[in-house]
Amino acid sequence: MIASLLVRKIEKRPDKVRLRGRVLFLTEDPELIKRQLAGEDLPWDTKNPASNPKLRDDISTDEITPAHYCFYFDETLGEIPYLGLKCGEVLPIGRSEVKKGGFVCAVSGKRRGKGSSREQSPYAEMCAGIHLVIAENIERIYKQNCQNLGLLTSTNFSLIDKVRAGEEIPLSEFTTGEDEITRQVIEYGGLFPFNVARMQKKVSLPPIKTKKRPMTLAEKIFARHMLSPNVGAGVPARAAERSSAVSGAQGEAVQPGDTGFARADLRFSHEYVTPMAAIFFERYVGKDAKVNDPSSILFFRDHLTFLDEVISEEKKKLGLLDLATQLKLKQQDFAAKQGIKLHGELKDRKGSEGICHSIVLESYALPGQLNIGSDSHTPHVGAIGCVAFGIGTTDVFNSWITKDVRVKVPESVKIVIRGKKHPNVAAKDFILKILSLDYVRSGKALAKVMEYAGEAIEELSVDERATMTNMAAEIGGFTGIVAPDQKAVDFLVERRGMDRKQAESMIEGLYSDPDAQYSHTIELDAAEITPMVATPGDPGNGKYVRELNTPVPVELAYGGTCTAGKNEDMDMYAAVLADALKKGKRVADSVKFYIQFGSQETRDYCIRKGYLDVFQKAGAHVIEPSCGACINAGPGVTTRPEQVVISAQNRNFPGRSGPGQMYLASPLTVAASAVAGYIVEYEPSTERELAETRR
Repeated sequence: MIASLLVRKIEKRPDKVRLRGRVLFLTEDPELIKRQLAGEDLPWDTKNPASNPKLRDDISTDEITPAHYCFYFDETLGEIPYLGLKCGEVLPIGRSEVKKGGFVCAVSGKRRGKGSSREQSPYAEMCAGIHLVIAENIERIYKQNCQNLGLLTSTNFSLIDKVRAGEEIPLSEFTTGEDEITRQVIEYGGLFPFNVARMQKKVSLPPIKTKKRPMTLAEKIFARHMLSPNVGAGVPARAAERSSAVSGAQGEAVQPGDTGFARADLRFSHEYVTPMAAIFFERYVGKDAKVNDPSSILFFRDHLTFLDEVISEEKKKLGLLDLATQLKLKQQDFAAKQGIKLHGELKDRKGSEGICHSIVLESYALPGQLNIGSDSHTPHVGAIGCVAFGIGTTDVFNSWITKDVRVKVPESVKIVIRGKKHPNVAAKDFILKILSLDYVRSGKALAKVMEYAGEAIEELSVDERATMTNMAAEIGGFTGIVAPDQKAVDFLVERRGMDRKQAESMIEGLYSDPDAQYSHTIELDAAEITPMVATPGDPGNGKYVRELNTPVPVELAYGGTCTAGKNEDMDMYAAVLADALKKGKRVADSVKFYIQFGSQETRDYCIRKGYLDVFQKAGAHVIEPSCGACINAGPGVTTRPEQVVISAQNRNFPGRSGPGQMYLASPLTVAASAVAGYIVEYEPSTERELAETRR
């Protein structure tokens, strides 16, 4: 594999670029977008931005490439960019319209590329002719995916005039301010050509010169995993580890801004990403090439196992269900060929072995590790004290060659939740509160590590901590992490059967130094946080349930996904429904309540606890593991715009789970609302009885 790449011709792109074509402004006004697609070029005053039409903020990757169209993993994606873009209540862009419009540049507002790590989004834009993306600020994974593919990005709106004039733009315009490695990735036109140049020793990797200093937990883990610059890309895993242990800055210290390549302990991908990565690998490396250390790679079939139950007839006619089947088959074939462990579909009933994040936490991740996965919710396993983050397709296939990943050590934000939480409040309420803060909504937390601490966090179980770290993705953070403690040890002993002394040795030294530096600290009082919801459109639209001015009737309630399909989530659904049954109540006739396990281990847990009987008697519908409704691919999706659903999942971006109105909430609030028929706080019986006694 390495031999063939060592002789491949690799050159840098020219030091000046000229973009010939039109500029597409993604405005809030759908009519302005339609006019551009019809051939009109909007006037745009780059010197007086206040006079311009309002640009769409918070454009998610779900809107750039809706989930169903990600079944394509070739240039066909060029027909679909922005098909899910919602402006008001309108979807102004149709299939192939961007490609036919001759656009080379797309412009939007704040937080472009929120949400999923799907690289299909920038790849679709590239295939449609877009070569430059301009926005006020850009989400980390989306930006890195753009760089990896060779798509240029900028926050400099003055470039609009240069593009329109057909002027040459120095490549330095896109590399200035970037770290040394990112600069070279951009100069070589993408991560793969850069890595080939790295193998050929044509690029220079900056040594890490940071002296010993107080570090955060995440910085300590990065310091252990950063490879010395003289360790070549694609060096066999054991040799790389030996080399990194005796040279360079490894094991000493890092600080925010340090760049390099970090050795990955675990690399995983699911069927949305594996096929595209496999095709890249076979195309650019070779059909008979072997991945580096297959024992540390995992594949999952967890996203599309229930797709056939909800996909529309229109989409079936487009052949999308057949394409989804091809994703599964391509992943199976590549796994078998490479000797990679695949957690696949069940043999005796419909469903999967489990969602990737659930299984990685239950069975694989260890404190102090560095893990990478093809999903933005990879930080899930930060709950036991490892650095885990989402990557795109190009990063995935490059990691199969090199067993490492490009890293710029991020700044850390410390989120301290003090005090004791209310009995009807869960970790989901904490994270929805954090998401509603101006610091997060304005994009100031982008690409930073979210380190959760404080008495209220320490009281949370590992399952509940995983909700916090998982939804660092919605914050736009690099990752989320909690310092591992006795609860993490108990988790490893009870859930993994690990020897206690071994587990305790793993967490030694895994804490932030008392005088470690943080870019920002957020302090909250758990006693001031009551049950919350995020109103439709964005997870950041958080408000307290008691602030809803009028009752909000719901037709659907959904409990599941990686965020809310864990053992303790099932404890919460069961507690609410058991409480209702004692009162002679059950799920309201007007509501369908779906409960979906995150893994077979969680299903077995529910059987042992007798929860299936409780769920059935209360009128809830139980579903085998899969990502399901969260990605518009399983029971629980909406089918009408006016339909209201309350969900324990992590995202409610427009169109992500159907056309309806989605409110996000905790498992307790979701279950209580399913029983009431409208959004309501859960009131535990003991609390209610105490209140009545006091009267």
